[in-house]
Amino acid sequence: MLKIRLRRMGSTHRPFYRVVVSDSRKTPTASAIDEVGIYDPRSEPETIKIDGERVEHWVQRGAQMTPTVQKLLRRQEATSSTA
Repeated sequence: MLKIRLRRMGSTHRPFYRVVVSDSRKTPTASAIDEVGIYDPRSEPETIKIDGERVEHWVQRGAQMTPTVQKLLRRQEATSSTA
């Protein structure tokens, strides 16, 4: 099964995340099928850039988003509608 989930990048105490589409049976650090966005919680303000069209493309093909990615997508949409 395909999952849209976060992959932790960055160094110790400086996390940076990529939003990737990958096989749920593999570890999150295994090779990804597609990279659909980024999340940087340490920037001010925090950076959330997720390509909604690519996410929708993968969801139509059976990929499931993790709860964390769903929250990030909602937060991105909320900030883009107010800007």
